[in-house]
Parts: sequence; structure tokens; C-alpha cells
Amino acid sequence: MATVLTLTGSASAPGSSRTARLVQHLGRDLAARGHRVRTLDVRTLPADALLSADTSHPDVADAVALVEKADALVVGTPVYKAAYSGVLKTFLDLLPQYALRGKPVLPLATGGSPAHVLAVDYALRPVLTSLGAEVTQGWFVLDRHITAADDGTVRLTPDADAGLAPVVDRFREVLAEPARLAVA
Repeated sequence: MATVLTLTGSASAPGSSRTARLVQHLGRDLAARGHRVRTLDVRTLPADALLSADTSHPDVADAVALVEKADALVVGTPVYKAAYSGVLKTFLDLLPQYALRGKPVLPLATGGSPAHVLAVDYALRPVLTSLGAEVTQGWFVLDRHITAADDGTVRLTPDADAGLAPVVDRFREVLAEPARLAVA
């Protein structure tokens, strides 16, 4: 089974971030199917180290190592002003040029307006591809379609779930292709 890194680029605390909740929800699903899931919430990295591109900082070095060791990634971001988050951009800029070479990556975005749906394909996909990722089809989910129950589980509206399910199924199929993961 694959080691999957769930990477969230939300500036909000995980408990209040719908993006983090969505990515954690998918991480739990992948773990239940036997994959090893690691989590990286970029907002927890020291801001001074991120902003000064200090890759020798132990926390940043550990985060980069998580990316390096992963077979695949789920990358989630809120959409701000039609693009992925600045904190995610700052972290991705610290990665070596081909840090994602051959790794399947599922890009996800959340936002408050359907006007931002293209951010996955026109903002996030190009940067992931430039890092060498094998980017699978991504998906955008409206914030209002994600709710968290008191026990921490996530519920999606039927429309959001119907759209996201085939995208996640395809990502799982890619993870099940041993030859694909051997390249990474």
C-alpha cells in the first residue's frame, strides 16, 4: 500500500478550516483502505523559516522529508482571490525543483463561490506539474457543502459528494497501480 501525504495549505486552524476537514476526511478514507497516511498542515510550520526560505530549519526540513518519502499526495487549499493560498505557495516554493517527480497528486480546493472553480486547473495544477507531479483530476468544493459533526466526521452535501466521489475513486485506482508508484 502507498504512503500518502495529506498536505493542507489553509491559514485557518484545522478545527475551523473546511479545507483541512475535507483533506482529513479523505485521509481517513485512504487509511481505512490500508494506505499509510501522513499529515502536514503547512500553517504549523514556523512563519519566519517559511518566509526566509530556511530549508535548514528542523521543522521545514522535516516537512520537506515528508514530501520526499510520500508515494502520493492529497493537496488541499482554500481559494483566495482566484488562486491557492499564499502559505501553500510559500511551502511549495521551498521544495526542490522535481520534488514531486512521478508522484500521483490529487489537488483539492475549497471556496465560497463557484466563480473560483477554475483555480484547481489554472492555478494549482501548473505549480504541481512544474514540480514533476502526476496530477490526477482535481476537484473544487464549496465551503457551504462541507459540514463537520460533533465527533469530527465530515459530511458533504449529496451534490458535492457525487462530484468528488469519482475523482477520489480514480485517485485510489492510481494508488493501486504498483508500477505507477514504483516510478515515484
